[in-house]
Amino acid sequence: MTVQHSEPRPNPRRALREGPRPLPLHLTTAINSWLSSQAALPLLKNGSIEWRPEVAARGAALSQRLASALAQNQKAAPNENSPSPNQSNLDLFDQAVTREVFGRLQDLAAGIKTYRSHPYHRDLAEPATLWRDGTTRLLDFRPAGGQPVLFVPSLVNRAYILDLSAERSLLRWLAAETEIRPLLVDWDAPGEAERQFTLTDYVAGRLDRAFDAAYATSPNGAPIAVAGYCMGGLLALALAIRRQDQVSRLALLATPWNFHTERVAQAEAAGRAITAAGALLQSTGELPVDVIQSLFAGLDPFLVLRKFIAFAQLDPASDKATQFVVLEDWLNDGVPLAGPVAHECLAGWYGENSPHRLQWRIDGEIVDPAAFTKPALVLVPEKDRIVPPLSAEALGQALPDATIEMLPFGHIGMVAGARAKSAVWEPLATWLAAQ
Repeated sequence: MTVQHSEPRPNPRRALREGPRPLPLHLTTAINSWLSSQAALPLLKNGSIEWRPEVAARGAALSQRLASALAQNQKAAPNENSPSPNQSNLDLFDQAVTREVFGRLQDLAAGIKTYRSHPYHRDLAEPATLWRDGTTRLLDFRPAGGQPVLFVPSLVNRAYILDLSAERSLLRWLAAETEIRPLLVDWDAPGEAERQFTLTDYVAGRLDRAFDAAYATSPNGAPIAVAGYCMGGLLALALAIRRQDQVSRLALLATPWNFHTERVAQAEAAGRAITAAGALLQSTGELPVDVIQSLFAGLDPFLVLRKFIAFAQLDPASDKATQFVVLEDWLNDGVPLAGPVAHECLAGWYGENSPHRLQWRIDGEIVDPAAFTKPALVLVPEKDRIVPPLSAEALGQALPDATIEMLPFGHIGMVAGARAKSAVWEPLATWLAAQ
C-alpha cells in the first residue's frame, strides 16, 4: 500500500466566488417577499387580511399605535382645507414600509458583494491519501500511527466539513491532541462511473474497500471504530452492520432515521419532486448542486437572507466575518448526487421513510439498527434544521446498545462551531478511545 501526499486542490473560487447558491432563487425570494409587503399594505390597512400568527401580536400593537396617532392628528387638523392628517400619516407609513423594503434589499446586496470579494481562501494542505478508488479517497490525518477511526461524511457535501479550517478541524485536533488516527472518506463529485452508482455501490463497494484499507492500519488487527456524520451516518450504520466483527463501536452525528417525525408533507413532496425529475437524472446522470441547494433552502427560505443581511453589518476584516466566509464557502462548494442515489434517498428515504420502516436495503440486506449490537453513540443537535432531532433520536432508540446525547447546537455547529471542541470533540474522543 502506498501513501501519497497531495497538494491542495486548485480553488476555482479564487477567480469568482459563487454563492449563496442558488443565487437566483435567493434573490427572487427576497424580491417577491419584500415587495409583496407594499402590495399587501392596503389590505392590511382595511383589515382584509390577517397578520401571520407569529407576528400577530406585534401587528396588532402596530395597528393600535398607528390608529392612535391618526386619531390625535385628526383632532389637530386646523381647518377643512388642510391636508388630511389621516392621509398624511398613512403616506408616512407607506414611505416607512418602502424604506424598509429597499433597505433590506440594499443590505442583502451589500452582504453578498462583500462575501464574494472577501480575501479569505482555503489553503490547508491536504493530508496523505492512504487509498483511492475512482473519485473516492481515504485521507490519513496521522500517518505516524495511532488508533484508527474511519469517518464517513455525507455524499451531498464536501468531506472537509470535518476539516473546515486550522481552528475548526475536528480531525486535525484528534490527530494532534489524542492517540486517535482519523481516516476520512472523501467521496468527491461523481465521475463517469459513479454517476451510475446506487447506495449499494457506495456502501458494499467503495466504503467496504475503504474500510479494508482503514482496518489494515489497526495494530494487531483489533476492531476499529466507525463514525458517520449526517447522511454519512446512515452509510456508516450499513457498513458497521456488514462488518460488525471488525467494528468496535459506532458514533453517529446528526444522523437521520425516521424521516416522517416532522415536516412530513415536505418530506413527501421531496419524494414526488425527485420522481418528477426522472428525465433530468436520466439525461445528466446526476442531481445538480443547485437543485440540491434549492431543496435545502426550502427548509427555511429566508435563512440565507437573514444571514447575509447580518453579515453586511460586520467588519469584513473581523474574525467573525472570516468564520462566516469559511463556512459559506463549504456550503457553496457542494457536489452533485449520482442519479440512482438521488432517487433512493429522496424517493425512498424522504418520500417513503424506508429506513425507519426497515425497507432500505444494501446489497439485498435490510439495514436494521437492531442488528448492530456493539456500543453506539448517537449525538443529536437540538437546534438542527436539516435533521430534526426526533429523526436522529429515533435511530438511537433503535440501536440495542446506544447512548443518546442531546446537544445545544445546530447541524453544522456541532462539528465546526466555536464551542464544538469542548462540547463535542473532547467527549467524542474520550468515547472513541474507550474501545
